[in-house]
Amino acid sequence: MREITTADLFCMEVINLCDGGKLGYPSALEFCAEDGRVTALVIPRDCGFLGIGKTERYRIPWCRIECIGEDTVLVKLTAADLTSCIVSGRGKRR
Repeated sequence: MREITTADLFCMEVINLCDGGKLGYPSALEFCAEDGRVTALVIPRDCGFLGIGKTERYRIPWCRIECIGEDTVLVKLTAADLTSCIVSGRGKRR
């Protein structure tokens, strides 16, 4: 089993296998407070003019990650799945 640090993970670009789209770079991990499992990967989302205004991000469920490679993270999300992963503010779903 290969081990990586969060610093390594946050430098990896996230790519959606369904459409080949680049989602960005992770900025955080979400954990289950009860058992310590990683539950989601959080990726800032480009929105607003020059990044000013809305603060939105993708919250990708950990189960949707297909592969963590040397320099990319591959996820599998349909367009509808991706839309449901958008959260705004402090974790509120859009």
